[in-house]
Amino acid sequence: MAAKDELGKKGEALAADFLAGAGMQVVERNWRCSQGEIDLVVRDGDELVFVEVKTRSSLGYGHPLEAITVAKLARLRRLAGAWCAAHPGQHGLVRIDAVAVVAPVFGAVVVEHLKRVF
Repeated sequence: MAAKDELGKKGEALAADFLAGAGMQVVERNWRCSQGEIDLVVRDGDELVFVEVKTRSSLGYGHPLEAITVAKLARLRRLAGAWCAAHPGQHGLVRIDAVAVVAPVFGAVVVEHLKRVF
């Protein structure tokens, strides 16, 4: 596995743990369909949350959230619709969140959670 893929997988695991620690229930990880992939689907009370996770090992190339473009958010919205269509009756209120993970080789990991990014 490439180092970038390993970093992404580590970031998604850290994000899932962070959200679970905040009282959310992880419903699904890495859900895929023909349109793409949703990193995390979690339940936060009565809301179903579709989460985009971006991970970097440093801020040398900018903050991880800078990598979430308008086009990426539009694709995530389409993917959320596809997930809901594939899981009828399992959603209700829906939102899209983003989690940024900065996981340096040495030093503390920083996780930031933004709600309702789109």
